[in-house]
Amino acid sequence: MTAGESRDWAAATYDESAGYVSRFGEDVVELLDPRPGEKVLDLGCGTGDLTRGISSRGARVTGVDASPRMISRAAEKYPDLRFEVCDARRLNGFSGFDAVFSNAVLHWVREARQVISAVYSSLNPGGRFVAELGGRGNVRSIERELEEALAERRISTSGRNPWYFPSLSEYAGLLEEGGFEVNYATLFDRPTPIGDEGIERWLEVFAGSFLDGLPGDTRREVVESVAAKVRPELLTAEGWVADYRRLRVRAVRR
Repeated sequence: MTAGESRDWAAATYDESAGYVSRFGEDVVELLDPRPGEKVLDLGCGTGDLTRGISSRGARVTGVDASPRMISRAAEKYPDLRFEVCDARRLNGFSGFDAVFSNAVLHWVREARQVISAVYSSLNPGGRFVAELGGRGNVRSIERELEEALAERRISTSGRNPWYFPSLSEYAGLLEEGGFEVNYATLFDRPTPIGDEGIERWLEVFAGSFLDGLPGDTRREVVESVAAKVRPELLTAEGWVADYRRLRVRAVRR
């Protein structure tokens, strides 16, 4: 996935293989602290689990995601909630929100200024933006080995890396530039168990754009090479653990 594109996720596979994303996002819901009657936009809602969590606190929540498959799955799971397909960079028609919430989404969108501008426009004055995304150094070992495995096979990495992992100061600066006052920001390590299917499945689900268009044999070679090289660092006695670093922020529209 290159900048400006969206990957239409296999939603059922995502639910099966990446349920931990929503579980870790429950702490971000606590930071949001949704209140009864508030109008909340869940930006990049995926299959809707955290949208439901926000709704259960009494907020009037709308979930949006760029993936039609994710939205279809969310609507199927939670038919009483509102879900719409929407690009995070262009929230046209969404306005008057008291809060915008986003978990594990915005590191997929390189155009951070566009996202921040869209969020700003969707909020009421004094409305808050609460988000968590991958921060500087997130999955550093996996990213490095993916790029090296491709380079060893003389495959260009141009346009293959979809991720945007900003530093705390970079992202806080963009928010302030975009009209927000940042009142909370932290960057922290969060080694994350990635399930029984391990690193190979993680690569297929989350790093597919590195592998897109490769012949089947080459694709398998790259996955196997990356798995072998990160194994000493990421395979523990309890299973595979990805080297996540998370950036969590809360900001208020001035």
